[in-house]
Amino acid sequence: MSSSSSPTETIVLGGGCFWCTEAVFDRVQGVVDVESGYCNGQTVNPSYEQVCTGRTGHAEVVKVEFDPAAISLREILEIFFVVHDPTSLNRQGNDVGTQYRSGIYFTSDAQKQVAEEVIREIEASKTYGSPIVTEVAPLANYSAAEAYHQDYFLNNPNQGYCAFVVGPKVEKFQKTFASRVKA
Repeated sequence: MSSSSSPTETIVLGGGCFWCTEAVFDRVQGVVDVESGYCNGQTVNPSYEQVCTGRTGHAEVVKVEFDPAAISLREILEIFFVVHDPTSLNRQGNDVGTQYRSGIYFTSDAQKQVAEEVIREIEASKTYGSPIVTEVAPLANYSAAEAYHQDYFLNNPNQGYCAFVVGPKVEKFQKTFASRVKA
């Protein structure tokens, strides 16, 4: 819970490898907490190894808790659509499989409406040369990832994947949304 008295809201986002998505949202002003996890698959409380097989149906996701008085869901989603490729089905870069799908997992009809509206606006703007393939679905069967996945980029900035894949995504966020970077 945030130190302020305003209530928080939570949205769950799948944008490929959760290390990348978590590293970005950890730096967003108005975001109170980010947790890497798995959702919308059949297996209850799957392990990372199980999810990596692609047979559990789960997506690698981040649960983003934010203060809607400081940042709107729309702004969260605008950042989300800039820091990953929402036109690539079951893939982000070299990460391939259904667990890397683009997804917005909502917990209310209001969240669903905002997600669908943002997607319609992006498609109408022709920002991408291809259609958006982001799944918009109710959150189901969420579980937190193992402890070693939490704050992975923060704890392992020089690890190869972090240096070459996560780092550039963080830099893109910081350049594109400079006014939204935590002090």
